[in-house]
Amino acid sequence: MVTTEDSETPRIYVAGHRGMVGAAILRQLTVASHRVLLTRTHRELDLTDSAAVDAFFAAERPTQVYLAAAKVGGIHANDTYPAEFIYQNLMIEANVIHAAWRHGVERLLFLGSSCIYPRDAAQPMAEEALLTGGLEPTNEPYAIAKIAGIKLCESYNRQYGTDFRSVMPTNLYGPGDNFDLANSHVIPALVRKFHEAKQAGAAEVEVWGSGRPRREFLHVDDMAAACVHVMGLEPAAHQAHTDPRCSHLNVGTGEDVSIAELARTIGEVVGFEGEIRFDPSKPDGTPRKLLDVSRLRSLGWQAAIELREGLEQTYRWFLENRASLRA
Repeated sequence: MVTTEDSETPRIYVAGHRGMVGAAILRQLTVASHRVLLTRTHRELDLTDSAAVDAFFAAERPTQVYLAAAKVGGIHANDTYPAEFIYQNLMIEANVIHAAWRHGVERLLFLGSSCIYPRDAAQPMAEEALLTGGLEPTNEPYAIAKIAGIKLCESYNRQYGTDFRSVMPTNLYGPGDNFDLANSHVIPALVRKFHEAKQAGAAEVEVWGSGRPRREFLHVDDMAAACVHVMGLEPAAHQAHTDPRCSHLNVGTGEDVSIAELARTIGEVVGFEGEIRFDPSKPDGTPRKLLDVSRLRSLGWQAAIELREGLEQTYRWFLENRASLRA
C-alpha cells in the first residue's frame, strides 16, 4: 500500500476483503504501488445499511470499487436459507452501486456467479444466455440477486454514463475457502471429508448426488487476476466486446470435470485410499455448468492454474490453517 497520496493516486475499495475472493483481489492489488487500498470489516461497515454505506463513500472518496462482498454457500445452504441469500445480496449490491454513483466512483467491478444462467442453457454458456430460461431451483434466490446486480450496473451505465462492469466467475476454490461440511461448496467440503476420513482410517467416503454432473472450477488467484485485468481495460476495449444489454464477462477455464472425477482427484491429493460411494438420493443441482470464456480470452486473459495443481495448493492451505478455519 502507498504511504503518500496525491490527487492522482487511485483510492481502491475492496468490499468483502475478508472473503475468499476479496482477499485474493487484495493480494493482487497489494503487489503494485501508487494506490490507496480501502477496506472495512463487516463489524466496521454493514453493507446492508444504506446510510452507513453512503457515509463511508462520502468520507473515503474511493475512485475504484471491487464489489466482492456477498453471502455465498453451496447447494444445502442456498436451499436452506433462501431469504437470507436473496435479501442480503440484493441490499449489498444496491447500496454499494448506488453510493458509487452518488459519490463519483470512476470504475466499479461487480462479481456475480455462473448460476445466473438457465438450468438447461446450451453448453458452454455464453453471456447472451442470460434470462433465456428457468434457473436451477436450489439456488434461484441467490441467482436472482446476482442478476439484479448485473442489471443495476447496466442501468446506471445507461442512465448516468457510469463505468460499472460485471464479471461472472465459474465455481471458485482455493485459500480462504469455507470448509464447513454443511454450508460449503463442493471442493472444500470434499477436501475436509477426505481428510477426516483418512485421519479416522475410514473405509469409504460418501459424496452427495450421482457423481454425473459436470462442473468447471477456477482457482481464486486466477479469479483475482482476471478481476484486476478487466478493471484495467480501457472503456473502449471493454465496450467493444460487450453489448450494453449484455455487459458482463464470463470468467473461467473453459474446461469441466464430472463430480466423480473431481472426487477421485481430491481423494488422491489427500491420500485417501478407501472407497468413494455416491448417494443419488441427494440433489445433483444443475446437470452441467461450463462457461464460454471466449470474450475474456479475446481481451487478453486466460486462466493459468491447472485443477490438480490448484487442489494440491488448497489442501496444503487447509492443513496449515485447519486449526483456525472459519465455519
